[in-house]
Amino acid sequence: MSMKRLKFCVNNQWKESKTETYMPVYNTSTGEVMAEAPCCTVEEVNEAVAAAKKAFGAWSVMPVQKRTELIFRYKRILEEHLEELATLVAQEQGKTIKEARGEVGKAIEGAELACATPLMMQGDTLMQVSNGIDTVSYREPIGVFVGIAPANFPAMIPFGWMLPLCIATGNTFVLKLASKVPQTGMRIMELLIEAGLPEGVVNVITCSRNEADLFLRHPDVRGISYVGSTKVGRHIYATAAAHGKRVQALGEAKNHALVVKDCDLENSAKVVVTSAFGAAGQRCMALPVAVVEESIADEFVALCVQYAKQLKIGPAVKECSTLGPVGSKSHKESVVNWVNKGIEEGATLVLDGRDVLVEGYEGGYFVGPTILDHVKPGMSVGDVEIFGPVLCIKRVKDFEEGLTLMNANQFANGSVICTQSGYYAREFAHRTHGGMVGVNVGIPVPVSFFAFQGHKNSFLGDLHVMGSKDGVMFYTETKSVTSRWFGNTLPEAGNALWESKFSKPAGCSGS
Repeated sequence: MSMKRLKFCVNNQWKESKTETYMPVYNTSTGEVMAEAPCCTVEEVNEAVAAAKKAFGAWSVMPVQKRTELIFRYKRILEEHLEELATLVAQEQGKTIKEARGEVGKAIEGAELACATPLMMQGDTLMQVSNGIDTVSYREPIGVFVGIAPANFPAMIPFGWMLPLCIATGNTFVLKLASKVPQTGMRIMELLIEAGLPEGVVNVITCSRNEADLFLRHPDVRGISYVGSTKVGRHIYATAAAHGKRVQALGEAKNHALVVKDCDLENSAKVVVTSAFGAAGQRCMALPVAVVEESIADEFVALCVQYAKQLKIGPAVKECSTLGPVGSKSHKESVVNWVNKGIEEGATLVLDGRDVLVEGYEGGYFVGPTILDHVKPGMSVGDVEIFGPVLCIKRVKDFEEGLTLMNANQFANGSVICTQSGYYAREFAHRTHGGMVGVNVGIPVPVSFFAFQGHKNSFLGDLHVMGSKDGVMFYTETKSVTSRWFGNTLPEAGNALWESKFSKPAGCSGS
């Protein structure tokens, strides 16, 4: 049988690419190739931008409530196809089916937020800023935006965080799907067209970084939304901003949990294990480091090992699996290499997941839960994002040492404290560098009504815009209008004002 070759979508039309280069799409649980995604050509990238630019004129002036009617239909159709989409996510990305359902649910939540765009786009009015003068400010769409999506969340990030607010506010969109996981996005694009999407408002391609680099300089692109590595994010931010574009670039993380001695020890261990190994650790809000007070560290580590061993490693689509594969063969090798490096650096391996084999799925990219204890400051394994099911334990003498150690890290996406003390919780929330803070909550991602708040090297840009009103601000610009109106005859009060300002004072001569 010939391999299924995927297409790209411009103006609601699915097209065969003229490229000679196709990128394999793997089933991460089996290692088998499911399809091939095109590396779209420069001409095809430009075609997608041109379609979005052409569509912007009519779409941007459509009443906002009409645009959000499309989002309402989009939300409903996502709900109707949740199980189908979750299966695609599980197959090509590797999340367990339960985690995949949760991801699609978050995409639906993002669409639900965008349904409130008419309220969030409202401006301000002030009457009588001066005599007979009023000022109104309102928000307008900007133009063509590009979304560069990551491989770890093929549904939530592009189709929940980026797209709904972008188009609901009146912009048009070109989405570069991650070539490792394109089928989820392509199916959602089909559903969006089914929901009544006008031609050109959203266009979908796959391509390499070389072609994607065109977006950063393209004169018709007004803004870039990106999620991925910090290194690439820096390049996108510097290049696109230098060409006058708005940029939001969400990068890497190394989130820490501070576990203090007054915590509920068993529940804290469960929180850390679930957050460290969920989604096989492949999320920027994973919790790969636990900073534990020395007096409770031995007992805490033993509990973590106990709970981690209870995870069921298996193919992503099976309901019984609680830990699925990582995203690719090369990434599996990378995770294993990081564990080896941690041991070389002096960490103690207390749970080893490097040689996991799943019967019947020997070709899958599985890494079991792995725990490294006695990770010291300066060990790269405790400071660099591994993006896999690896938990590092750092031991400290007290709260202050733990907080100082955490804040020394270059990343600051999220941070967590496990405690029963209101004082420690309040101090931690105030002083931690993490943009999203959890108190006995391992993955403190807020609901979409609040912004996704990465700090330091976890975020590049001016607005934390993955959700909330910040998103509306990113995808729109403000215009202020100051007005005064004259009639055929001025009212009596107006005549008096005119005369007081412009009539000649007594004793003056000349014009």
